[in-house]
Amino acid sequence: MEFTELNPHPDLHRGISDAGYVTCMPVQEQVLKNAFGGADLYVQSQTGTGKTAAYLVALLQRMLTEPMIGGKKALIMVPTRELAVQVEDEAKKLAKYLPFKVGSFYGGVGYAHQQKLLRENAQIMVGTPGRVLDLNSSGQMPLMDLAFLVLDEADRMFDMGFYPDLRKLIKVVPPADRRQTMLFSATLNAWVKNLAWEYTKEPLEIEIAPEKVTVEEIDQLLYHVPSDDKMKMLMGIFQKEQPESAIIFCNTKRYTEIVAKRLRINGIECEFIIGDLPQVKRLQIIEDVKSGRHRYLVATDVAARGLDIEGLALVVNYDIPNEAENYVHRIGRTARAGKTGKAFTLASEQDVYQLPAIEKYLGKKVPSEVADPSMYAEDKSEGMRIRTDVYEDRDYDRRDGDRRGGGRGAPRRGDERREGRQGEGRGRHGGAERGRGAERPAGAHAPREASPAERNRPPKHREGAPAGERKPRNAERVQAAPRDNRAAAKPDLSHVSFEERLAYYRRKYGAEQNETQGAGGRSQSPRRGGKQGESREARPAKGQRPQNQGAQSRQTEAKPSIVSRILGLFGKKK
Repeated sequence: MEFTELNPHPDLHRGISDAGYVTCMPVQEQVLKNAFGGADLYVQSQTGTGKTAAYLVALLQRMLTEPMIGGKKALIMVPTRELAVQVEDEAKKLAKYLPFKVGSFYGGVGYAHQQKLLRENAQIMVGTPGRVLDLNSSGQMPLMDLAFLVLDEADRMFDMGFYPDLRKLIKVVPPADRRQTMLFSATLNAWVKNLAWEYTKEPLEIEIAPEKVTVEEIDQLLYHVPSDDKMKMLMGIFQKEQPESAIIFCNTKRYTEIVAKRLRINGIECEFIIGDLPQVKRLQIIEDVKSGRHRYLVATDVAARGLDIEGLALVVNYDIPNEAENYVHRIGRTARAGKTGKAFTLASEQDVYQLPAIEKYLGKKVPSEVADPSMYAEDKSEGMRIRTDVYEDRDYDRRDGDRRGGGRGAPRRGDERREGRQGEGRGRHGGAERGRGAERPAGAHAPREASPAERNRPPKHREGAPAGERKPRNAERVQAAPRDNRAAAKPDLSHVSFEERLAYYRRKYGAEQNETQGAGGRSQSPRRGGKQGESREARPAKGQRPQNQGAQSRQTEAKPSIVSRILGLFGKKK
């Protein structure tokens, strides 16, 4: 079916022709046939099938030709900033000759430009949930004049925890009978279906299975390879395939950067994209890759959806994805719009256990073979320690990267000591985990903890100040101890045998008893349950005078009591 058969508005047809659209793809044909009549739609379609153009053409055509909709707006919700920018660019191409202002609204950047778009009455608004709700709650983006609500990559938004935000959002837009709602999802999802049936009016369901869209068009091959030889295998693939363009996917942010830097050491110029990169840099890298200035990109799953690189020749899963759906989304970057492509997966002994879930999701086996050493190529980075940059965007909104405070975090230097480690080792903002002392400036050392003997020393007065005139700053909390008590700290007896500990206590308390005898019978150490120097047995009854006993008699009664107490601590009886 040709686009001309749909009889689009002449100015819209000019934009469609300039964008290079001639023949409708299956999802476009189904969507346009039903959307022109105003029906709500729930579409299951994989990315790369032309659905973005489908819903844009539908809403632009209705805004141009139906007087009741004239002057109203369209809101397109997407999960990521990259996809928001991509949809905005596509809308500008199709609306090139139309009197509609197009704008995107997402976090990670300042508000000034987006507020300017709202003052200029942008009618085609593309946004992420966090920033749209923020602008709406502040009164800058009223949404009651919407005629269209589109949820693109709805399943991805639910994966990212946007379900509560979407429900809030739908409460501040016109009711279902006063708007047209279109939901697009790559996979069947109970959350999406609940939202579709709860907030749409008799939606028409259109389904194009993702396996048929991507897998059958892609030449897949999985190599079983030891984790230590992955880079050699990757170099062998590049040497054999000589791809015009490629994306290498890793599971973690840190290893994404490491793989990119190791490729550069091997003479392969590439860029990498992770969530911790500042938004301006991320957009610049995507633009450079899409324009062909950079041929190779290493990425996490942040780029698995919504990143449309025309004619991408090769996808390499350096790590098997943790979720089966992400495998389809990754390899779906190639073989788009009816073209063919290749996808290689490197399965090590660490992540091969995720393969059965992927094959179950696909409904078929992924062709595989054991990597032969002859397939390896030289890895010049072997054995090198790769240093990584840590980008900290401190004011990030966890959901869509909405930054409340503005400024860009400065990069810090990190050191990847174990390259094969799969964990991130990062905190919530991508930096190293920090404790309570994180506010110390860089390079500051933690103060040395004072020893027990040092804590017992009397405070020193400043020079020139007579003793008693000046007190230490925390004098009320500092209790000066005699110099002879410096050794009063208990030694560490945890690794000493029972006999040695018993001998130590006998010597210690025996010495104290001798001191007691020399001091006229008054003990220097407190005893639990009575006054100093008095054993429980030696205490006189209430109202009686203590008997006049000699020092030798008191020592004879006190010493067995001390020994008995010590032995009792270790469960022994004398």
